[in-house]
Formats: sequence, C-alpha cells, structure tokens
Amino acid sequence: MVVAGDDALAHRLAAELRGVYGEQVTLVVPPAQRSVRPPVVGRTRATALFDRVTAAVNRASGNGDSGAARTAEPPGSERMVEAAELTEAVLADAGAERAAALALVYDDDETNIRAALTARRLNPRIRLVLRLYNRRLGQHIEALLDQASALAGAGAVPGIGAFDASTTVLSDADTAAPALAATALTGTSKVVQTDGLMLRAVERPPPGPGQVADPGLCTLALLSATTNDPAGADGSESSGEQAPQLLPDERAVAAATGRGTVVLENVSYSGPALSAGRSVVPFGSLLSRRLRWSFAGLVGCVIGLAVASMVVTGEHPLRATYLTLLDLFAINEPAIGQPAGRQVLQLFSGLVGLLLLPVLLAAVLEALGTFRSGSALRKPPRGLSGHVVLLGVGKIGTRVLARLRELNIPVVCVEADPEARGLALARRLRVPVVLGDVTQEGVLEAAKIHRAHALLALTSADTTNLEAALYARTVRPDLRVVLRLYDDDFATAVYRTLRAAYPGALTRSRSVSHLAAPAFAGAMMGRQILGAIPVERRVLLFAAVDVGGYPQLEGRTVGEAFRAGAWRVLALDTGGPSGLVWNIPSTYVLGGGDRVVLAATRRGLAELSGRRRVVPTHPTRPGESPSPGAPPQTPP
Repeated sequence: MVVAGDDALAHRLAAELRGVYGEQVTLVVPPAQRSVRPPVVGRTRATALFDRVTAAVNRASGNGDSGAARTAEPPGSERMVEAAELTEAVLADAGAERAAALALVYDDDETNIRAALTARRLNPRIRLVLRLYNRRLGQHIEALLDQASALAGAGAVPGIGAFDASTTVLSDADTAAPALAATALTGTSKVVQTDGLMLRAVERPPPGPGQVADPGLCTLALLSATTNDPAGADGSESSGEQAPQLLPDERAVAAATGRGTVVLENVSYSGPALSAGRSVVPFGSLLSRRLRWSFAGLVGCVIGLAVASMVVTGEHPLRATYLTLLDLFAINEPAIGQPAGRQVLQLFSGLVGLLLLPVLLAAVLEALGTFRSGSALRKPPRGLSGHVVLLGVGKIGTRVLARLRELNIPVVCVEADPEARGLALARRLRVPVVLGDVTQEGVLEAAKIHRAHALLALTSADTTNLEAALYARTVRPDLRVVLRLYDDDFATAVYRTLRAAYPGALTRSRSVSHLAAPAFAGAMMGRQILGAIPVERRVLLFAAVDVGGYPQLEGRTVGEAFRAGAWRVLALDTGGPSGLVWNIPSTYVLGGGDRVVLAATRRGLAELSGRRRVVPTHPTRPGESPSPGAPPQTPP
C-alpha cells in the first residue's frame, strides 16, 4: 500500500493500514515533515525506531533537502519516501508499479488529480483512492480513471486473474461533518448517501421509565453511558461497560439500560441532490415594519375618503374611488362651485397625497438597500439565542454549516478571512456571519456567545480553537464546547483540564483525520465503501461486497453470518428493479452469487477480508522465525 499526503490524514491512514489491516505501507511525505512529530495515535515501535535511525543516518551523512526523493527502510512494516513533489519518478521509487493500492490524500485537489493520472498511466491495475473536496469534479475524475483502466486492459491478467483497479473518491470533510455537527447536538441523524442509496442512522436518547426503545431496522451501536455526562469520559477514554459498543447483539441491547442507541431507521433510494438555487429575497423583508404600517394607514385613509365621497356626492362607488385618487395625486380639477362637502373632501385628499410622497420615497430607498444587502453577509439578530457558534468556515466548517442548516439549527459563523470558501454558502443560506479574529475582544460577544447553545471551534489552528474555548468558558461556564484538535495527546490533556475546571459543562474534542482515516483505509482494501458513520470517537463503515470468496458469509445464513462487534449484513442486492431487500430473514442462506450491504467495524472489515495478520510483540529479525502459534504472514 502506498500513501501520499502532506498532513495528518496521511500519517493516520498509514497507521490504520499497518495496525488494523497488517499491511506493508510506503508513506510519501514532503521533506519538511521529517522535523514534525506525526499526529498519529499508537505510533508503533518500528516507526519510532525508524525515526531515530533515519535521523542518525541523516546527521552522519549530512544529507540536505535537495528536493529529490530519499528513501529509507524501517525495521517494521512501513517504508518512508521523502519528496517535495509527487512526480512519476517518486511514484516509481515508492513502488507504485507493484502496489495494490495508492491513496492520494494531499490537501490540494489539483495535486491529487495530477498524481492520479500519472499513477494510472504508470500502473493501470492499481487501485486508486483520492481525497477531493469538489464532489462534482470527483465523480467525473472517478469515471475517467475507471475508463482509462478498462481501456488499458487491467481487468484480467493471464495467470493472475482479475484485478480490482477501481477508483474511489472520498472527502474527509464529508466524512467528518456529521460527527462534528452531532457532537454539538443530541438526537441527530447521520446519513450516508452515495449512488442513489441513502442509509440513515438516528442517535436516540435512552428511553425513560416504562418506555420501550424502538430498535428501527436494527441497532447499529450502543452509546457510552457517559455520552451526555459532562464529567464522563470522552469516547476514547471510555472502557469496559462504559465504552460504546458497535454492532451489538440482541442480548447486549436488552441488557443495556440508560444508554443511548444508534439505530438504522429508514432506508430509501434518492436521486441526485438538487443544486442550490439563487438567493431570493423574501417580499416581506423588502420593507420595514414601520413602512408597512404607514402604507396600511394610507390605504385606510383612501378607503375612508372614497366612502365619504360616495355618501356626500351620491356617486357610484367606482366613480367615487376614482375621483378620490385623482384628488390624492393632485391631478383633478379644483372643486370650485361644488358643494362644501366635496371641497372639504378634496382638501383632505390632497393632504393625504402629501403624506404619501415621503412614504413612497422611503419605500423605494429601503427596497434598494435590501436588494443591495441581499448579497452581503447578515449580522446576528438582536434577540438570537439557543444557536450554535461555528468558528471557522473553511473546508470542514463549510460542510458542518451545511449539515447544521439541513437540521434547521440556527447558526452564527465567525471567520477571520473575508475570502473564506464558506462565506458564499453562508451568504446564500442567509446565515449571520461575524468577520473578525476570534482572539480579539468583542468578536465572540458579537456572535451572541453568552446566549448560544454550543461552540464549534473548527479552525485549522489548535491554539486558536483552544483560546476561543477558554474565552467562551469565561463568558458562559456551562456552554457545550466541541474542539477540533489534531494531536491526540494534546486533545486528551485539554479535555481533562477543562473537565476538571468546569465539571458542569460538556467538552468534546474531535480530529477530522481520525474520523476520516477508516473510510480511506477501507476503500484501499478493495471494497466498495459506501460511507462511514461516526459513533463518538469510533467509526462504523458501510460496504457493498460480493459474498463469493468470503467463507465467513458464503453458505451461511444471515443469522450465522452476523458477528457481534465485527460485521452485520443489512441488505441483499437482488440486481432487479426492486433494488435492495431489507429485513432479510435470519434463515436466508447467502449464496456465492449474492451481493450484500453490510455494516462493519474497522477490525471486522480487516478480518472479513482475511488480510488481518498477527504482528509479533517484538519485531522479527531477518532469518528468525516468528513466535510459536503465530499464523504465517502472507506476502504483500
């Protein structure tokens, strides 16, 4: 497996492939990252030893950063390549010609696309996983690379068989946004949608006394008992009975009391998402309330003058109204020689006409100002309360903003960059925005932080997120706070300190790369990953697989194929017009030609593929046999 990237996602993905799937990984990173500690959970001894050995070799040889690729072979299952630019020579040096899969997870879409085209030309049989933020462009690139692989004849090789040379385009922002939005709220739904298939999982609070929890189609997870407890552990710190349980069996669900659940509620097919239309200014917002009342008063005066004219002159109602309007606009002849009542009415009509002129002018000016500000950013209303303050509308913040608005949650965005990509979405959705540096005084106050329900600090700077959280705590000690932090050790220290300082407030920390890495790793293993649903700090994957070739599924009933905590068959793909069949009987026998949609954990998916290997505690030296009882390690 080859992983190429320039941020934390590359390191986490490499660790996921090594630790969960037991794969041999070649990691391609820029030279500048050698001096930075990779923010990876559970760094292996081999990686740490490799870092020390490589540093010693570099110091002894005096190698400088010349921009060319430099390689080193660690004593474990990881090989590292340093390159300033991912060229064809670097890909060849990383072993892309012999690799089974290549993940391109650079933060820049153009870099990933250019490298994918080069890799497909270099090895038409390689499986590609791309990280792209632009979803529409990703669909076109995926089709293009698949077509190039098919034309190159990568489907079958004599003597080897068929290759899975598919292309999968994923977005870390789309994967992490539902979890970040759900952390700030309770009882929210999590949706996985791809190729017209929609899976909807709903997080439900624990049932009250005398109530029975609705399991929906099936129970996907049991939440930890301390999910909504401010003093409880933060997901990863939970252990034993307190920890969240993925894919529990019926006995575990029945025994769980006082714990929330994540259930599969309804499943349906949906067409392509409709593109958002242009921002339309409501007619009621063109005029202020005072002007509307002024117009209502003038209309009442006109009606009263018309009725009085009809009574005084005895004219037809239509003619009386017509004469009143002529008098109102001062285009009627003076009522000289007519009865006194008619003359008095004409004078009153002229007076009302004089009052109408400034009201019309004010309405025109106000309507022009409303249209002009329709494309500008809104300011938070005065009486706003119970909203979510979203700090940072970059790649991740934009997706979280869209998710919160889908749930009809009031949001106020805070952004320091006036050219941030999420401001266009905020303008179109008419979401209030405060432009300013959150480290300056008065910015969070302008976002009404003292009346907010939660704070989502999602900037790319850990210190900025921490400073905003600490300042918000001083203003509102019981505020729900969610921090986006890269380094897990730092996140744990921050969480414990905030929990001790503010025991009555809920604080949670999340890492985008931690939430997205399992979906990227699953796609590299060759399964059609439909998506991922975060459950606290863990991830549940959804995949569509062919039963043939999987001894854990083929020839077994649906009930026998279910393994608690590992995988569960959700639906059967009939291939006909009916599409997927849900609520499969537990006695149905899965045949080799069936295709199923299943939910699986990361380790369950690795075990299902048969590529999970047991790594000895101490690395095996060359020529030394592994420890007794360890299974033989299959070649890459």
